[in-house]
Parts: sequence; structure tokens; C-alpha cells
Amino acid sequence: MVNMEAIKQAEAVLKNVVITTPLVYSNYFSRRFDAHIYLKLENLQRTGSFKIRGAYHKLEKIRHSLGPGGVVAASAGNHAQGVAHAAQLMGVSSSIVMPEWASISKQIATRSYGGRVILSGKSLAESLAQARKLEEEGRTFIHPFDDEDIIAGQGTIGLEIVSQLPEVEAILIPVGGGGLIAGIATAVKSMLPQASIIGVQTAACASALAARSAGKPTTVTDKYSIADGISVKQTGQLPFTIMQRFVDDLVAVQEEEIATAMLELLERKKVLAEGSGAVPLAALMGGQLSSLHEKVVVLVISGGNVDTHLLGRILRQGLFKSNRIMRFSVQLKDVPGALADLLKVVANCRGNILHVSHDRLGRHLPVELTRVELEVETRGADHIEELLDALSKSGYEVEAR
Repeated sequence: MVNMEAIKQAEAVLKNVVITTPLVYSNYFSRRFDAHIYLKLENLQRTGSFKIRGAYHKLEKIRHSLGPGGVVAASAGNHAQGVAHAAQLMGVSSSIVMPEWASISKQIATRSYGGRVILSGKSLAESLAQARKLEEEGRTFIHPFDDEDIIAGQGTIGLEIVSQLPEVEAILIPVGGGGLIAGIATAVKSMLPQASIIGVQTAACASALAARSAGKPTTVTDKYSIADGISVKQTGQLPFTIMQRFVDDLVAVQEEEIATAMLELLERKKVLAEGSGAVPLAALMGGQLSSLHEKVVVLVISGGNVDTHLLGRILRQGLFKSNRIMRFSVQLKDVPGALADLLKVVANCRGNILHVSHDRLGRHLPVELTRVELEVETRGADHIEELLDALSKSGYEVEAR
């Protein structure tokens, strides 16, 4: 049974294993959302996410009854790393089944903790089925969320939040299978029943919202999401039961909101959060939680294991959509000094040129002309208008990209 006593026992088990992650106040986000915003930085936890808490606690509870083949788990990444590292600390072998689309960086990280990675399944559900088959071969299966010991381990975050910020009034928590929010909600509601617990999902895979609507865990059709860590097609039965009792609200956020939240966390607080970890901030940005006006709010930044290449794409797209990058092309006479004159106009407006592409072979380009495409870093929409106006006054016909 998951209760306060179980969570406190988990806290004792984890005392010298996990770190007490920082709870950081953000002046910027507090002003922006007219509330008192704190970030619980589980992205700084060992293995880069909260998952080590539940994984180590579970292994400690069953270490004397493990199968001869060690442990097996299924995960898109963070649970994989948590189980692999917990097993490594205990000297136990681990096999981790990951979906075929699991990021390469998370595969590498899991192997670095001693886990044997097996790529199988087009969804987490299919990976779980494969892990169950390996269980039949003498390995002990560690479920990522539908397990009392896992939930109790994650609940230690709730103990830390209340200890660090007794006046907390609302906590926003990412929701996938439900283990994280179930644990935190159980701990917090036991100490501060008046505090609001709000779950946040990606709209691309809103299984907890579907479960609440149906009154039971329901399988949903998922779409691709940059919040892959919470793209779980069916909420766990045990987490769902706890969520029905303790979770006050559930909201879903869009992909663009998640990407923007990742960029904002990195720029404003120098916090690297994966998509799953950024959804609480995305919920504030989406304007769905006006009830949090002037309240003391904690955002659980659950993990920071973002694929490097994906991060690069998200940052570039985020800068472009927020008018921090301008792309345009012009046609120039193919004569010495023409490009220098164009660049001088941009420089005089204090635009920072990031990339220049010079094309003389365009299919419909007159032989005496060349097309130049520029990518320029700007300060925002007003700066872009200033640049466009200066280019126009200098006689350039600009084609925006």
C-alpha cells in the first residue's frame, strides 16, 4: 500500500543514494505569470531524472529474491537509466528493452550504467510485452510506474518539496504512466491537504485525461511527441486509483508550447529540461491555469535527458518562432562589392549574421544576378521590422523565408 509510512521508508533507503535536488525561485517566471514560481530540479538528479528514486527503492526491497538473470525493464529512456544504474550500484545484471525509436543518447547512457539494451517494439506497450517475455527466462521485471515500491520512491520528491517550501500551494507535475504524480500527491496531500496537485500531459498522448473521462485506465492512440518520456498510451491502474483520490486537475499541452518551454528554461534559468520535464512550464504558458494567480507554485522539472540533436532543432525553431532569428533572401548583381554592401546594411542595424548562402545557379535566376540568403540573429519583432525597413530604403527587394 502506498502511504506516508511507505514513502518515509523509501526516504530512509534512498538517503545516501539520491541527492536532495534544489528548489529554485524564478523572478522572471514569477513576474511573467503573476505568481511565486519555484522549480524542483530533478533534472539534476543522478542519471538525469527522478527515476533512480523508484528504481533503487524497488531493487532494495526485492534484492534477496531476484531471478538468476538479474532484472529486466522496459523504458524509452529515463526508467532504463534508473534501473540500470540502481542495478549497477547493487552489483546486479540488468536488461533494458527500449522502443525502436528511443533516442541514441539515451541508449548510450543506459549502456554506460551497465545495462544491456534490447531494441524491440514500436511503442512502449510493445517493449513492455517483450520485457515480460524475458521475465519468463528468469529475470525479475521492474515496472516503470504501476508498482507500489516505485511510486513510494518517487513520492520522496513530495517530502522534499514540503520540507523545502512548507507554504507551497500548488504543484505542477508531468504525467505519463502516473507513477511520479501518484507518489508526490500521496506525500503532499498527507501533509498539506489544501495544496493543489495538477498533472500535465502532452496532448499527443493524453492517456490520464482519457482515463479520468472514462473512469478507468484507457488505451489511447499516441502521436509523436518531443515529450517522449511521458508518451504512455495507458495510465497504470494503481497510479490511476491514487490520482482519482489526490489529483485536483489534469491539463494537456501542445508540442509548440513544450518546445517554447524548453527554450525558456534554458535561456532564462540555464536549466536543461527534456520535453517531459518542461511540460509544467508549458502549461503555464498555455494560459490554462489562471487559478494560480499570486499562489506559491512548484514546477517539477522531472528530467534533463534530452537528445542533443533534437535539442539543437528545438532551439533553432524556438528562436525562429519567437522572432529571434530572421531568414531572408535578396537578388544581387554578380559584381565585386555587392555582397559587402548588403552585409553593411545588416551590420549597421546591429543584426548578427549567423549564416550566408550564395547561389549563382538558380534555375530561374538571370545570368547577371546571384541570390543571397541570410540568417540573422535579432532582438525580436521590432528589430526585424527595423532591418526590413533599412533594406527596403537601400533598394533591396527582400523575400522572407
